[in-house]
Amino acid sequence: MSSDFGKRPHYSRSPQRRPSLSPRPATAPANSTNWLSPWIELKYFSYNPAIFPRMIGAVSPDAQPGDLVHVYDKNGALFGAGFWNAVSKTPLRMVYHGSEVFSEEGLDRALTNAVSLRRHTLQLDNTTNAYRVVHGDSDGIGGLIVDRYADVLSLEVSTLGAWQRLNRWLPLLHNLCGTTRHLVHVDDNIARMEHIDTQHSPCGSSSIPCVKIKENGIVYEVNFDQGHKTGFFCDQRDNRLRFSTLVKGASVLDLCCYSGGFSLAAKMLGGAASVTGVDLDEKAIAMAKRNANLNQQRINFVHADAFVYARQMIRNGTLFDAVLLDPPKFILGREGYDEGIKKYHDLNMLGLQCVRPGGLFVTCSCSGLLSPAEFERTVIKAAQRQGRKLQIMAMTGPGWDHPFLSTYPEGRYLKVIWAIAQ
Repeated sequence: MSSDFGKRPHYSRSPQRRPSLSPRPATAPANSTNWLSPWIELKYFSYNPAIFPRMIGAVSPDAQPGDLVHVYDKNGALFGAGFWNAVSKTPLRMVYHGSEVFSEEGLDRALTNAVSLRRHTLQLDNTTNAYRVVHGDSDGIGGLIVDRYADVLSLEVSTLGAWQRLNRWLPLLHNLCGTTRHLVHVDDNIARMEHIDTQHSPCGSSSIPCVKIKENGIVYEVNFDQGHKTGFFCDQRDNRLRFSTLVKGASVLDLCCYSGGFSLAAKMLGGAASVTGVDLDEKAIAMAKRNANLNQQRINFVHADAFVYARQMIRNGTLFDAVLLDPPKFILGREGYDEGIKKYHDLNMLGLQCVRPGGLFVTCSCSGLLSPAEFERTVIKAAQRQGRKLQIMAMTGPGWDHPFLSTYPEGRYLKVIWAIAQ
């Protein structure tokens, strides 16, 4: 996968003060004298974890940035709990919905339950030592992503509430996961928006240039200095395995191959006759070549733009038995939606021209703003432009260690369409 998160950021300087985005203080309701403090009042009912300023009524004067606050609905009933940060674009991040009193111990239980899901229920340790341990809002911890790579925990923090609790949470996570080292990343823009001072980390960060992991018998080197965000795309694990079962004896083109996950699975597990992996990121191609060498596999990795390479193959009349498209996130925000759709359309149109009739075509999108239905329409339109039909077999998503909430559809970011290109 080329980059569903973007490149790993450097640490930011201490954030500068800026005007608060929180709503003007509202008058406290008459019955709020009996409310548990600190508290927030909601104007509207919403089970989405992200609560925007227009949805917030009164705020208790003792509510401090990063506090776990009690949340009351517009009728004065206890509605749940969340992280409060008045300067954030989403000043309230819900971590619990319900009428029971929620405390810091509840956050610790959420972490424990998240690890238990991966290690005991899903039993991921039987097939890999690299998987997502905590998936933010979907595990009840807004603003915290944790991936495990062998003995290393790689954390991505995007809320002040999560940042302030790292000193307590990291020992718990290491104990639950059996890990010993950790890295903590905070995006520069997020740090400014949340007023996270990354110069004063509550937990520190280890110096770890790289680590070797194993997934379904394949060894990968995860390079934290040159990789993307938390280091490796664990979300495609199940799809890599499925792809490998469909390419025995095939010629495979892996466009936007990143560090070679699909390419290696196709060659090493699937017995593909030949595999070509293409990526514009020179460092990613270098990682892919190292991974091939680690597994003693011969794969043709090419440093090139996927669009340019596909056009060259079309001009050459070169066709492949199987083509996989796993591009970076083309839709970064609502303002770039139309441009992103066009990129998905154009790449799929080019990729389809590289597939022989009756060949396997697998295409991915990791843009959370792009719905599954719209992605499918875009791919079908690209096929029709080429006068081709797709025999669509399935649409899959990430592995089960990357769940999404029914109340937060934006969390359904990864979509993978599996088809025979007729």
